[in-house]
Amino acid sequence: FLFLCAVVNIQTASANKPPFEVWLSEVKSEAQQKGISSHILNQTLPANLEPIERVVKLDRKQPERKFTFSEYRKRIVNQTRIKKGRDMMRRYKKELDTVSAAYGVQPQYIVALWGIETNYGQNTGGFDVIHALATLAYDGRRGEYFRSELMNALRILEEGHIKPEKMKGSWAGAMGQSQFMPSSFLNFAEDFNKDGRRDIWTTKIDVFASAANYLKQNGWRGDERWGREVKIPTGLSSNLLGLKTKKDLDFWRKKGIKTASGKALPHASGITASVVRPDGSAGPAFLVYNNYRTVMRWNRSTYFATSVGLLANAISVY
Repeated sequence: FLFLCAVVNIQTASANKPPFEVWLSEVKSEAQQKGISSHILNQTLPANLEPIERVVKLDRKQPERKFTFSEYRKRIVNQTRIKKGRDMMRRYKKELDTVSAAYGVQPQYIVALWGIETNYGQNTGGFDVIHALATLAYDGRRGEYFRSELMNALRILEEGHIKPEKMKGSWAGAMGQSQFMPSSFLNFAEDFNKDGRRDIWTTKIDVFASAANYLKQNGWRGDERWGREVKIPTGLSSNLLGLKTKKDLDFWRKKGIKTASGKALPHASGITASVVRPDGSAGPAFLVYNNYRTVMRWNRSTYFATSVGLLANAISVY
């Protein structure tokens, strides 16, 4: 029933939409009112622009099946990515240490996010960001959101951070080596080398600083870890599992939770934690802290946040 309603809503929205060229003219008028120059608009949103069919298909495509966390972990936190992450930790040690000192974010987390998002800058996406965002804004499923992101992307170009032909990203508009949406770019991207551009596409120090600033501004604590894998006792109430339950370590210790090696949890005042099991009762359990929640501000997925933590652990040993 819900699926049929969604189809009807899409069809109704499509029927009520103006032709793309009319809609595009309205968008360009709005952008001009917000200070975007005719030069940028004519270059990025020409009159003969058409929606990208591939982007529409990707946005509407439903996953054929849901990966388990175990499967996801094997794909994301694999030996190839770990080895390369350790290489990157060594290669960019100076830059990472500088950024870490400036923002209070440990280098391994910056590199882990970089590695998972774009395989250390190798897979940043080949879609023209403006064209993709215009397609999604017109398509209507999340039109208001993507129209706002389109305006943000045009502002980035107007400010001169990247040339239009170089503004490449994912089909959904996530950009650069840190895969920021345009709004995240405007809020968190950093011009660390002070060259006048916040360059998350090619300038590594800006990529690192932008990721670190995102974490810092969202509550990262540089003196804490993300969490740890733990053993939980048989019979622990399922009501205590999940991010909604936050208790101090003494509470969890009394409940019989131990480290993965079977040792007692450490004594630490002022630290609250939750227990998550991404694969449910059949999978591993993790005791996660404030920094885990911060990573989930980046991507609201326990699979993603747990994998960032595990990859950070693995690449910190180099």
